[in-house]
Amino acid sequence: MPQPDTPSHAVSQLVAQRIEALYRQPLADLEAHADAASDTTLLAALTGNHSDLALAESNIAFQLQRLRELTAPEREIGRFDAGHILDCARRIAESVATRDAYAKSTSAVLGGLRRMSAPDTHPPAPPVPAAPTATKSRTR
Repeated sequence: MPQPDTPSHAVSQLVAQRIEALYRQPLADLEAHADAASDTTLLAALTGNHSDLALAESNIAFQLQRLRELTAPEREIGRFDAGHILDCARRIAESVATRDAYAKSTSAVLGGLRRMSAPDTHPPAPPVPAAPTATKSRTR
């Protein structure tokens, strides 16, 4: 799970690297392919989750910068500023929860997917012989 001091966009970059490794293509190409295809593909879901994850991280960075501006040591905090500070803190908390949820679910999906290696050189298993069929004998 990402820590509060995680550098901006570190989680989405890690997810992007894992998606690129899985599909062996740059994320931009994969996003273009997913946009051209149906929204019901795994690729579309992964790239969509990555996009939402990156958006949450961008919002965390933006709100954190705004919070730092509002609480700068040289600045006097008035009644008007207090509401903005609380709003920034609320938005950061929401974005962190969103980021963590997307990171957890997307990582779980990526963890369950593996790039297939080259085909095995083992010969295929012999076919299973057919079960004997029951014969009915006719009696008079």
